[in-house]
Amino acid sequence: MYRAPRNSVDTSESSTAPEAGPDDDPSPKAGPRRGWRRWGMDTRPLRRPAYRRLWSSTIVTAVGSQLTAVAVPKQIYDITGSSAWVGYASLAGLLPMVVFALWGGAIADTMDRRRLLLITNTGIAVTSVLFWIQAATGLDSVGVLVVLLAVQQAFFGLNAPARNASIARLVPAEELAAANALGSTVMQTGLVAGPLLAGALIPVIGLPELYLIDAFALCVALWAVVRLPALPPLAGAVARRAGLREIVEGFRYIARHKVLLLSFLADVIAMVFGMPRALFPQLAAETYASYGEGLAYGLLFAAIPVGAVLGGLFSGTFARARRHGWMVIWAVVAWGAAIAAFGLSAGLWWAVAFLAVAGIADMVSMVFRGAILLSAATDEMRGRMQGVFTVVVAGGPRLADVLHGTAGATFGPRAAVAGGGLLVIVLMLGLAATVPALRRYRI
Repeated sequence: MYRAPRNSVDTSESSTAPEAGPDDDPSPKAGPRRGWRRWGMDTRPLRRPAYRRLWSSTIVTAVGSQLTAVAVPKQIYDITGSSAWVGYASLAGLLPMVVFALWGGAIADTMDRRRLLLITNTGIAVTSVLFWIQAATGLDSVGVLVVLLAVQQAFFGLNAPARNASIARLVPAEELAAANALGSTVMQTGLVAGPLLAGALIPVIGLPELYLIDAFALCVALWAVVRLPALPPLAGAVARRAGLREIVEGFRYIARHKVLLLSFLADVIAMVFGMPRALFPQLAAETYASYGEGLAYGLLFAAIPVGAVLGGLFSGTFARARRHGWMVIWAVVAWGAAIAAFGLSAGLWWAVAFLAVAGIADMVSMVFRGAILLSAATDEMRGRMQGVFTVVVAGGPRLADVLHGTAGATFGPRAAVAGGGLLVIVLMLGLAATVPALRRYRI
């Protein structure tokens, strides 16, 4: 049976997290993995049918969602011939995602999370069908595209907190890191495979069919969600509405529990000061122009996701670690060091290699930050924690685009990248030294 964690968070030497739910595989725990298997991905969570269904729904949507992510800006550019409009559309999608992620987190703490997943997955699927209809009919309206994008991102904002918060109800505490590694690997694989597949399919089948493939994938994912067990608020949870008061309560909860606050700050430090993607076009055109601007541009963008996928495939090397706080600290430091080394690299292949190492470090950080959010928060707060997490993950890189773009124009791209990486190391080590809660946190 599922058992709720304690009402308080232990940030000293250990924490208590929920046991697995009633849908778990009752088979005995597997013995220690030997040989090469100990290095490979830890697949223990997949032995649990409920988690396996949630994870399988992620597989089919990871690539499909990237098809739409590529198709929308391509269609907007084809209509307007302006990159500015592509940027405006991206901003139009960010605001509803942020607002509805915060609200969706509060909703996920007040209703059956499976039901919320069904509603939001249906909404996302319907939106994809509408994308297909407007493209197939040749409507060519940027306004319609922007509205559909905003609606889709609003549904995503409502969906993500419920999906992520559900994991702790489906696997035991010692498997949370492995479950996050499985999910993150699939998503990062989608970031690599989706754009490549879209680029290959657009000349062959056209944009409308990309939207249709995404809609079909979402329908398959919806069927997997239908088969999940009910995930209502736990017995004893106080009935409440999901409004502004509950959202504010979530931020107060973060402020009261330092380990949660520090997990968010670690991501802010890594992404805001150490994500140099805004400088990739300039670096490809100037620093690595001798390799071919197009080749350099593609490799720079693909390197971090490829590294993250490799980190996920070999997550058996770290997923069983119990000192989750230290794993976050060293992962962020390693990210900063790899980014600084990338900034100092004059050769393209060294630059790609360092970015791939950064991707591995980012995967480790994602795995353990996600595990901390699920294990250190009580179930009635997990939805709101995941709502804030969604906003931080989406907003950090966009702030980094502004910061690195400005710094690159002032100091040059390589100096901006290297300086940002070094700043990540200094800030993360300083935070770890002055606030011990993260260092002490373990499962």
